[in-house]
Amino acid sequence: MSTGKHFNGLKTFGLFVVMWVLLLLLGTFIANGAYLWLFAGLGLFGTFYGYWNSDKLAIRAMHARPVTEVEQPAMYRIVRELSREANQPMPRLYISPTDAPNAFATGRNPQNSAVCCTTGILQLLDERELRGVLGHELMHVYNRDVLIGSVAAAFAGMITAIAQWMFFLGGGSNSRDNPLGIVGMLAMMFLAPIAATLIRMAISRTREYDADQDGATLTGDPLALASALKKLEGGVQRRPLPQDSKFENVSHLFIANPFSGAGMAKLFSTHPPMDERIARLEDMARDGGYGMPGGDMGGGYRLN
Repeated sequence: MSTGKHFNGLKTFGLFVVMWVLLLLLGTFIANGAYLWLFAGLGLFGTFYGYWNSDKLAIRAMHARPVTEVEQPAMYRIVRELSREANQPMPRLYISPTDAPNAFATGRNPQNSAVCCTTGILQLLDERELRGVLGHELMHVYNRDVLIGSVAAAFAGMITAIAQWMFFLGGGSNSRDNPLGIVGMLAMMFLAPIAATLIRMAISRTREYDADQDGATLTGDPLALASALKKLEGGVQRRPLPQDSKFENVSHLFIANPFSGAGMAKLFSTHPPMDERIARLEDMARDGGYGMPGGDMGGGYRLN
């Protein structure tokens, strides 16, 4: 199967164009563009920082540590088998000492990647369900979703910080000559963070569906992932992560939204509704051709 059917390259290009336009518009409207070069530099720095550190930020935020095969033989066995099936290098494996059940993948490419499970998810899922989750996470790495999400998060954080700076400092000494005037400044102040959040949400939501589908194809067992997602939905509600900025900045990487919430919190969630994801996976199983673990996968799965 080729991941090109998701048009990831085109979607990524379009989303990054929008982020760069937002950033440069902010630079243009502040002090009549006197600091446009500074904003362009911030964009380049954010892109590089998000790219180079995409395998470290989430690991650090979750206080994760490397895990050995002696400690987690099932986790190693599953990831080794799936990596071999996808013809890709095996990632580093980590465990985060938290009861909140979740998992995530990090890394700028398959050669520099890591997969992390919390102790909560390892206690909650059986081996078949864990295989479904790990297949999903590996596909995030192979589809370059982790890199894209990390860069998008860096951009979203910069745009939000700049808009806050505009509010507190009035947009610079030349704000009176700003062609947008007060209305434009207020619009940028409130809309830029929302736009940045929506971009980040769009990147994560569409790619969650793709990783669900590709991961289920890799494992050959869509119902295993569907079962895991059902358990995770209840598990996260019982043991959510605290609404802390260090977790919010990496929340898009998790297989399930790590926070509890309703109303506007759900509207701006980086993850699609869990019931829709489960329904799609159940449809895949009804369509056939995937079988159970160890069964025929319709010709096998190769990325290369």
